Amino acid sequence: MQYDLGLSGLGILVALALGFGVIAHVIAGRHTTWMWAVGALAAFLGGLYFSEVLFATYTEDEIQPIIDGLALDESMLGGLLVGSAAVLVTWFLTQRRTHGPIAH
Repeated sequence: MQYDLGLSGLGILVALALGFGVIAHVIAGRHTTWMWAVGALAAFLGGLYFSEVLFATYTEDEIQPIIDGLALDESMLGGLLVGSAAVLVTWFLTQRRTHGPIAH
C-alpha cells in the first residue's frame, strides 16, 4: 500500500481543518482562546485518517474526487466527525458550573 498525499492535497486538508477550527471557535469557543486549535487539529487528524487509512485502498474509479492523493469527500467527512466530537467533548469538559449544588 502506497500513500500518495501530495503537497496540494495536504494544503487543501490544512485549509479545511483551519476553516473548521474557525467555525468551531465562533460557535463553541467564545470564552476560550484555544478552541480553534482543538477543532482544527482534530479535523486535520480525522480528515487525514479517513483519506489515507480508511479509504486508502480505493481507486479513482471507486471514489471521487481525489485531489493530489487526498480523497476530498472522505477527508471532509472524517474532519467533520472527529472535529465535532473533539470540540463537543472539550466544550463539555471546560464549561463552568454556574449553579451550585442543590440544597435539600
